[in-house]
Amino acid sequence: MSEADARHDNETPFHRRCGFIAVIGAPNAGKSTLVNALVGSKVSIVSHKVQTTRVPIRGIAIEGDSQLVFIDTPGIFRPKRRLDRAMVDAAWGGAHDADIVVLMVDAVKGVDDDVTRILVRLTDSRLPKILVLNKVDRVTDKDMMLPLVARLSERMTFDRVFMISALDGNGVADLKSFLAGRMPLGPWHYPEDEISDAPLRMLAAEITREKIYQYLHEELPYSTTVETTDWKTFKNGSVRIEQTIFVERDSQKSIVLGKGGQTIKKISSQSRADLSRILEHDVHLFLFVKVRENWGSDPERYREMGLEFPKD
Repeated sequence: MSEADARHDNETPFHRRCGFIAVIGAPNAGKSTLVNALVGSKVSIVSHKVQTTRVPIRGIAIEGDSQLVFIDTPGIFRPKRRLDRAMVDAAWGGAHDADIVVLMVDAVKGVDDDVTRILVRLTDSRLPKILVLNKVDRVTDKDMMLPLVARLSERMTFDRVFMISALDGNGVADLKSFLAGRMPLGPWHYPEDEISDAPLRMLAAEITREKIYQYLHEELPYSTTVETTDWKTFKNGSVRIEQTIFVERDSQKSIVLGKGGQTIKKISSQSRADLSRILEHDVHLFLFVKVRENWGSDPERYREMGLEFPKD
């Protein structure tokens, strides 16, 4: 090692920064889209349907000397089912583990009941809070933006307010730069080339679940869960993945399969394409559909998803 390299290694701990940023908000505020944009790669699934994210997913980004670990949390809403309660508990758990909380609000919807509940819960938190108004490109009357900021700021003190469009990237770079400067001094927690701490098996299952939300409608996607049951990597780098899609009833199984297996083929094709891009190798994906009645009340399924099983 050269003298310059040794000096750099000795200086690095004093210059590097690393911290955790919890991105919280109501369902469909655009949290996953923002985290993917900040990381520069797909680490969290995206859907136009609400409550797509079920577990906190950590996306990792580098900005200068700072490593930013973003916690994409499930949307916070009034829970009705046991799975809903587990998702909301996971979201608040992610917020408590962070150095900074980013409250993301859909600028079109404004302050609805879900946002109000989040503000009440955040009131006692001493963590620094950043307000991010998303989807500002969809707001037709721009004069409404400042009153919305004022209304939110009356309820809570924010260190900074950003107006962005996570989908087209407008304002995302400024937000990322600001957050990098607010990270505490300390060594990086992850290797420089790592973009997520989620196990690949979980990430692969999430990608397939995203496609289920894309091709199936109404309540059926919420009655499904995906598990990666087998993963083999070959010498040429290609990967063979087996996954099982669990549904709650026989009638749901036929819908997932589709007429002549057409729906499951579309889900498999799209999921395989995404996984190939993420893994940078050919992926051979095999999907199976099985009925598991009342999987939403099975503690083992919650452990597979990385959620705590809520007590009655």
